[in-house]
Amino acid sequence: MNPQANLIFITSLLLGTTITISSNHWVLAWAGLEINTLAILPLISKSHHPRAIEAATKYFLTQSAASALVLFSSMTNAWQTGQWDITQLTHPTSCLILTSAIAIKLGLVPFHFWFPEVLQGSPLTTGLLLSTLMKLPPIALLYMTSSSLNPTLLTTLALLSTALGGWMGLNQTQIRKILAFSSISHLGWMAVIIIYNPKLTLLNFYLYTIMTATVFLTLNTTKTLKLSTLMTAWTKAPLLNAMLLLTLLSLAGLPP
Repeated sequence: MNPQANLIFITSLLLGTTITISSNHWVLAWAGLEINTLAILPLISKSHHPRAIEAATKYFLTQSAASALVLFSSMTNAWQTGQWDITQLTHPTSCLILTSAIAIKLGLVPFHFWFPEVLQGSPLTTGLLLSTLMKLPPIALLYMTSSSLNPTLLTTLALLSTALGGWMGLNQTQIRKILAFSSISHLGWMAVIIIYNPKLTLLNFYLYTIMTATVFLTLNTTKTLKLSTLMTAWTKAPLLNAMLLLTLLSLAGLPP
């Protein structure tokens, strides 16, 4: 991809994320989400491989549906209460719709079907963005509306994600799919925690971002995509693979 085009798309991603996390108005937050979606699509499909095009299409369809639900939720709330402020979401139907929309954005079970496929069809650098930066706007919305969301639905989706995210990753051989299911499980824990302690969720997200970024950058450096390749890569770059092992242990919640 042209370096100038790449810079424009990355800048647009940062702009969209900043707009969403700093806005108090639902329309601005929705606009930030849309900017993010449009900016990441060329980065997903830049290899022009059929699998990459398929991944970009799946991502566009699911994110468009989620963004439409966010807008519909805010419009319903504004119609009933006259409030467009993000923190003033009080109408029960709006809360239910928004909970579902954020679950789709984050890839929580049972709305997780798109995330492993999209991550598998994307380059590792784009996969890093999908797993970290693209999760920040929905996490920010989750944080700002944590007192308004439907707690029963959110807890159910979160617990399903923590359980099934780990279980479904057991029979995978592609590292990107394993990391996708790991992300689903971690985001499930964050969604559970946010009901009781929103600030702890942000800390969890920051730590998850650091560990995930380390894993993706190491894999990108060693050009490792499969578990079988990872086993043979130990002799080529022992230091990098030792760091990868420690990071994976940390990502799993084990010492050190």
